Amino acid sequence: MSMLENMQNVSINRRSLVAGAAGLGLAGVLAGCSNEGDGSGAGSASGSASGSAFMIGGIGPTTGDAAIYGNGVRIGAQIAIDEINAEGGDIQFDYNFQDDENDAERSVNAYNNLKDWGMQILMGTVTTAPCVAVSAETNADNMFQITPSGSSTDVIGGQPDADGNIATPRKENVFQMCFTDPNQGAASAQYISEQGLGTKIAIIYNNSDTYSTGIYQSFMSEASELGLEVVSEQAFTNDSATDFSVQLNAARDAEADLVFLPIYYTPISLILTQASQMGYAPKWFGVDGMDGLLTVKGFDTSLAEGAMLLTPFVATAEDEATKSFVEKYQSADYGDGETPNQFAADAYDCIYALRAAIEQSGVTADMDYSDICDTLVETFTSEDFSFTGLTTAGETATWSDTGEISKQPMGMVIQDGVYMPLDA
Repeated sequence: MSMLENMQNVSINRRSLVAGAAGLGLAGVLAGCSNEGDGSGAGSASGSASGSAFMIGGIGPTTGDAAIYGNGVRIGAQIAIDEINAEGGDIQFDYNFQDDENDAERSVNAYNNLKDWGMQILMGTVTTAPCVAVSAETNADNMFQITPSGSSTDVIGGQPDADGNIATPRKENVFQMCFTDPNQGAASAQYISEQGLGTKIAIIYNNSDTYSTGIYQSFMSEASELGLEVVSEQAFTNDSATDFSVQLNAARDAEADLVFLPIYYTPISLILTQASQMGYAPKWFGVDGMDGLLTVKGFDTSLAEGAMLLTPFVATAEDEATKSFVEKYQSADYGDGETPNQFAADAYDCIYALRAAIEQSGVTADMDYSDICDTLVETFTSEDFSFTGLTTAGETATWSDTGEISKQPMGMVIQDGVYMPLDA
């Protein structure tokens, strides 16, 4: 079975972010967006509907180190909501996005603010640690939640660890648009094997981060099954994420021709810089945490030339849906010249998937949020519900009763300073 076929039965990640680059600085672009800082604002975003409308809340970092992700989600969802409301159909949305600064406690506070506002469905949160905390709250309240990017298995619960134990029970109200963490590793190993990208592989991972270690472990398991030769396994921690000479020397001494980096883009920028300084130039292969590498302040982006990763969305793809979305995102009304990342596309898809489920289920905006939740859960997990969007590679996506999405990933490569489809 090919990697893409196999990925229809598994899912890939997103985040307990340890991020780095400066945010987009766009938290106030859209009229009526919630206040920055403590996330206490409760005004709905621009493009809200008149009359009866579903109250959609969103939570994520629009300030701080992870703002590039939160603003991407906020804007991507806003575009979808504005498009849907402009159609003037029976399904309309009011939208309120709250800043949590990538902090779990602030995220829970934002969730409570949104409940006071009248939220009926939560689209979020963006980053994993806050999403784990908030999903516990939505589960207790029976509020339907779909996250564009909170990819840890602890977000949805019910997933066994390496020993088969389930530490977090399934949160039946929570669904993911993103791939889950562990399967990013398996999919990466499959892709590297099928494409013949490396004969000797080194891995550099963060063993103080559950996102990184989960991907590392699943990569190693799949690599063993596929017969990939892993010649170096080197770890670091958040406290030591500035000097990678030991890890890079080990990879070079083992003659690794590909280095797998299941980590975030800030340490990747340092790794590529330090590797260049020591004259080491293997192929680099990352996961979704690499998205954002070209935005790191002061980083020589030429060092990322040829770096590869798996992603559900490539902004330079030539299909009409992607081109339309990118054009709107880059307009002055939304991203003001910024290029949308995969977080923005996943958020856009979240809104359209919600509309599709609402249409199919027949729920109405005057229903109690708990009743809406019960009906949407039944719809998302039904055999006759599927969705095709920006992040599904032109194929239909479905959800299992675990809350995981089944959709196809795409390979992406940095070429001439931009992200390009790897398989084009």
